[in-house]
Amino acid sequence: MTNQKGKVYLVGAGLGNVAYLTLKAYNLLASAQVLIYDALVDGELLQLVPADCLKLDVGKRGGQPSTPQAEINHLLVKYCQQGKQVVRLKSGDPFIFGRCNSEMAALTANGCEFEVVPGISSALAAPLLAGIPLTDPLLSRCFAVFTAHDPDALDWEALSRLETLVILMGGQNLGEVIKRLQQQGRSPSTPIAIILWAGTQEQQIWTGTLETIVEQTSGVLLSPVVIVIGEVVGLRRN
Repeated sequence: MTNQKGKVYLVGAGLGNVAYLTLKAYNLLASAQVLIYDALVDGELLQLVPADCLKLDVGKRGGQPSTPQAEINHLLVKYCQQGKQVVRLKSGDPFIFGRCNSEMAALTANGCEFEVVPGISSALAAPLLAGIPLTDPLLSRCFAVFTAHDPDALDWEALSRLETLVILMGGQNLGEVIKRLQQQGRSPSTPIAIILWAGTQEQQIWTGTLETIVEQTSGVLLSPVVIVIGEVVGLRRN
């Protein structure tokens, strides 16, 4: 323990590209003593911290070994109690599929001060960068954002009735997503866009229909990916 008071910042890294980092996040990285970070799109973010900053990679990638959440919680508490300024850097926004609740609970239980710093979610930025508006006075008066990591946990009947769908972590289950929507009456001709590595030099975009998109993206590792389904996809200017 130390007399210096530590604090943990749960920071959203946005798309991972430093160009889309918020100013507050940039300043926090510049003064961080400990950086505990997820799998990020752009390694340049790791160069923003001081030379003597301790950097710990706890990134999670589907199908690959990852640090257990309990260990991440332990690291946050440990370094905060040592009086360190800790930046917990998360992809996107910390409160959108960012597993923040567990970390905040651990910090609160151990008397650690923390602050949540918003980031730009790929759910909003990826469609924008692909030229797809999520709302439109005629075509899309609402949209839903969800993860397709576990298709069985979703209410597909309800989702199928919404005009625009934005799906995160759905690349591996693309075929199943399309199957479930069509079973609930969504037309095979419904437009769909696949946005891979949004906001980076590796960004790729495919547009098609529920009937054609699986074949169009066959053989491509769709991660990290944002999927947009709805008539607004047709508003994109290629």
